[in-house]
Amino acid sequence: MQKSFLTILLTLTSFSIFAQGNYFQQKLTYNIDVTLNDKNKSLKGSETIIYKNNSPSTLDFIWFHIWPNAYKNESTALFKQIRNDTSRKEKLKNVSYGSIDGLDFKVNGKTAKTEAHPNPEYIDIIKVLLPSPLKSGDSISISTDFNVQLPNYFSRSGYADTEFMVTQWYPKPAVFDRNGWHEFPYLDMGEFYSEYADYKVNITLPSAYVVGATGTLQNADELKAYKSIGAKNTANRGNQPTIYSPVQKSATKTLTYSISNVPDFAWFADQDLVIQYDTVQLASGKVVDAFSYYHNKKNTLWVNSIDYIKDATKKYSRWIGEYEYPVVQAIEGPKNNASGGMEYPTITLITSPDAKKETLDGVITHEVGHNWFMSMLGSNERIHTWQDEGFNTFYQFRYEAEKYKSNSIFGDAIPEKIKALPTDQFLASIYGALSNVPMESAIETPAADFKTSEEYGLISYAKTALWLYLLQSQIGQEKFDKAFQDYFAAWKNKHPTPADFKASMEKSLGANLDKYFDLLNQKGKL
Repeated sequence: MQKSFLTILLTLTSFSIFAQGNYFQQKLTYNIDVTLNDKNKSLKGSETIIYKNNSPSTLDFIWFHIWPNAYKNESTALFKQIRNDTSRKEKLKNVSYGSIDGLDFKVNGKTAKTEAHPNPEYIDIIKVLLPSPLKSGDSISISTDFNVQLPNYFSRSGYADTEFMVTQWYPKPAVFDRNGWHEFPYLDMGEFYSEYADYKVNITLPSAYVVGATGTLQNADELKAYKSIGAKNTANRGNQPTIYSPVQKSATKTLTYSISNVPDFAWFADQDLVIQYDTVQLASGKVVDAFSYYHNKKNTLWVNSIDYIKDATKKYSRWIGEYEYPVVQAIEGPKNNASGGMEYPTITLITSPDAKKETLDGVITHEVGHNWFMSMLGSNERIHTWQDEGFNTFYQFRYEAEKYKSNSIFGDAIPEKIKALPTDQFLASIYGALSNVPMESAIETPAADFKTSEEYGLISYAKTALWLYLLQSQIGQEKFDKAFQDYFAAWKNKHPTPADFKASMEKSLGANLDKYFDLLNQKGKL
């Protein structure tokens, strides 16, 4: 999620001891059918999950996240967190609630009992008791129906005007890893940690809607229409765009999406979306489909959004490791007072007003960058937010510096004489200024422990970027890049901890980094 750094500035644990040798991760396969009722803002769905237990433990139960219940009433952890944050509590005015019900868990066809979480605030977590133990190496089929009432959009999921943001919407097993279960409630300030899975999702909705979703659209006629219209709009940007008209003449359509080895699935739908399409060719020769979806507004900067998506994908692929997925997308959402966007595998929702090109490009790049830091590197964002947001911010700053001599924290406050510097000196000046900003909390602070969203953003994003820059400055960019690329290659599609990152960097650099990593627990300036 992209924070408003300018707002942040104006308003001012321990590591895992396990090595990769005894590493494991569970394997999930989802088949989901869902129907959108756009009149009453609801979903009706069913899912079947094949859950393979790759752990050395026998499991008697599986914790499930049922995230829509976070929106159910004002006693949930989500509402309590927002209400206690002075910068965000205004979001709770005139909200409509959301929920999930109709759950009927079956395991291998047998009805499974469930238990509520012992914490009454955590009504978005449920324990599914397995009819028989799931031994190491075995698999089970878990199925359930579910109904979701979407809230109005004030956090991540919901509706606004005619647009639907369908995120964190289906029953989802919590992560079970070498440190045990990670069942935790949905929070607005604090993100997620999810098992890697393969998805096949069938979405039924009125035919007039344009849909952007995780994965590849399997309907050949619909995909052809998106690409044809999108290519025209990319070529003729600035002119009156070609608008999508339903391929299927029936009242509803069913779109199928599939994707392998991702930690989440989200989808978005609206009838007022301009489509852009192009391709991204990576250094290896791989070609990735790129889509942009945005509202048909006069003089919108989104006419160039496809270029920002392509540039971000190329730069991150060169700096960190190649983009793995077949498609990369960004979609314009409603203006939001809490973030500039929210990331999901292969697609990102952008909620930042397009005030100027550098700002929009920076937000899109940050969110596209989460395909590396959240999706391809699936760290525990709730406990170690910096491994996701901080790493991503570090590369976003590099992107902004190389392309514009701009920075999303300091914005228009950067003097022209600083902008005239070579890129490396420009970045040194930016980080020099950042080092003088008061940042009291330690980087290694769980998301739920931050008192305000400003503190959460400043520490998890900016202080971590500064921490990485200190290391890069000591060893040089070439060595840093090589070490980080080695980390990405070793831990791609896995759940790396801070200790895993440290061990990987030490191996690549041939150096002990104890002193440097001690700074993660240091309060105040680095």
